[in-house]
Amino acid sequence: ENVKPSLELLRNAGIRIWMLTGDKLETAICIAQSSRLVPRSQSIHVFGNVTSRTDTHQELNAFRRKTDSALIIRGESLELCLKFYEHEFMELACAAPAVVCCRCTPTQKASVVRLIQEHTGKRAAAIGDGGNDVSMIQAADTGIGIVGKEGKQASLAADFSIPQFSHIVRLLLVHGRRSYKRSAALAQFVIHRGLIISTMQAVFSSVFYFASVSLYQGFLMVGYATVYTMLPVFSLVLDKDVSSKIAMTYPELYKELAKGRSLTYKTFFLWVLISIYQGGVIMYGALLLFDDEFIHIVAISFSALILTELLMVTLTARKWHVIMILGELVSLGLYVASLALFHEFFDSQFIRTADFVWKVCVITVISCLPLYILKCLHKKFSPPSYSKLT
Repeated sequence: ENVKPSLELLRNAGIRIWMLTGDKLETAICIAQSSRLVPRSQSIHVFGNVTSRTDTHQELNAFRRKTDSALIIRGESLELCLKFYEHEFMELACAAPAVVCCRCTPTQKASVVRLIQEHTGKRAAAIGDGGNDVSMIQAADTGIGIVGKEGKQASLAADFSIPQFSHIVRLLLVHGRRSYKRSAALAQFVIHRGLIISTMQAVFSSVFYFASVSLYQGFLMVGYATVYTMLPVFSLVLDKDVSSKIAMTYPELYKELAKGRSLTYKTFFLWVLISIYQGGVIMYGALLLFDDEFIHIVAISFSALILTELLMVTLTARKWHVIMILGELVSLGLYVASLALFHEFFDSQFIRTADFVWKVCVITVISCLPLYILKCLHKKFSPPSYSKLT
């Protein structure tokens, strides 16, 4: 059900599709055409039966002259191509709009998947519904098994199990896309959360002649990584830029993932610079604005640090979720309660004064406002493609 539109959506998403089957040549061609893997207007090149190196070379040259043709090749011919002209064959096959390998053994299916991974450097997903697809599913980066009439061997060996082939569209275009973007955002934010406090400790130590004194006591360090910032940071896994309906309607959005721009050295170093900037601003600000007691530095800098982290979550999130809002409010409430309860870490008289409030607010604004302005300017002059659809 819905195999034709599913293949069309996957092609529009920039995904290359090969069909590896044990069926005979005529059946494979009929299935490829009826499923629109090979459009009826598309020219087809059937790779001839070859028995020697010379025949293989001639057939490869014949296919090279056919531009924009789908390739149909038998298992026996495929074996000889991979034996004598592996690199040339893979180069030509990967450039073809569609490839159908018929009369393939389970071992050949697995070897084709491995060759695609080696020669293209891309990720490969193998989809199958029978026991003869198990080796192929296990060889791929991601194995997807379809529970069908041939049993559950494929789905038990796979990473993901689906009841219909058409569900692959939602699995990739919606869940796959969101998973990549969420994982990228969460990974970088966790790096930022750890690096900002390390920067603050480095600044503090350098100011006090590199004395081996911890800026925050053990409980505050543990609290910062858990109760005070954990809920908002990990609620980023619920973030989504577009609805599932838009992601399915515009499969071209998935094509952008191939560029891998959400998690690169560039984005990593950008977050490192943000962490160093914010850590430096908070620590130097607290040192410049504190009056006479060291405990005031701790109160001002730690409060500004927590507020900065909570505000950075709002900067990173693309679409608000109710759990994100609850996470922000709960974390803020827990920290305010800590200020009132933990007198050994915070001066209860000082934190009630307007002096404490304005100093924390000024430091937080200086650390976060430039980033908000830069984000607004970037969104205005170079908006991401998904924002045009929402």
